[in-house]
Amino acid sequence: MSDRTPIIAGNWKMYKTTAEAAAYMEEFKGLVADVTGVEIIVCPPYTSLGNVKELAQGSNILVAAQNMHFEPEGAFTGEVSAPMLIDIDADGVILGHSERRQYFNETDLALAKKVRVALDAGLLPIYCCGETDAEREAGSTEEKIRRQIIDGLSEVGSARLASVVVAYEPIWAIGTGKTATPQIAQDTISLVRGTLADQYGSEAAGQVRILYGGSVKPENIGELMAEEDIDGALVGGASLDAPGFARIVKYR
Repeated sequence: MSDRTPIIAGNWKMYKTTAEAAAYMEEFKGLVADVTGVEIIVCPPYTSLGNVKELAQGSNILVAAQNMHFEPEGAFTGEVSAPMLIDIDADGVILGHSERRQYFNETDLALAKKVRVALDAGLLPIYCCGETDAEREAGSTEEKIRRQIIDGLSEVGSARLASVVVAYEPIWAIGTGKTATPQIAQDTISLVRGTLADQYGSEAAGQVRILYGGSVKPENIGELMAEEDIDGALVGGASLDAPGFARIVKYR
């Protein structure tokens, strides 16, 4: 067993009004109040971030945003900056989710700036990587993952690497009902850790928490978490239901 503290994070994506988010939090807090040894993170949409953070005060639940711009301010309509997230006491931010890459053309090099800015601000960056079905079928998973890790974390030095969380999300398993087998997840996450070791050394790489994301459910979380290199999960749709997400958090 590693001494890396597991993380179970719920990405709500573009779901839940402020009222729905508040009702969720009131229920969820009670369901996970007795959980120890696991970092619990919820990632609501911007409109609910401040409210959810207030509702999480005094609980064991951290709150993260789903995206962030790398500039501290400016003429970037529709964007949110690190100082704005700090202003509402956010704990972290998801960066480079495959949906952001696919629909909003985010690149590894732009994300490298975001990761550095998040670290500078004291936010926990959850940096996502993953391959498509076509890339896996073509045998280019290793090339894709290595490039995302090397380029996307290029502005992070080894001294701060442990402050970054990496989430491996096979794009072919997000919202499709398909899940990578525990062995596929372990093999690819081992590749992520090996790439980090090549770049930063094995000691630094061994401290990084690497999550699996992609159709994680109460039914499969236990066997995923049993794998050596999997340190948690970035949960999508299954995190929208408070009792169901609580069951995932309580996988042990």
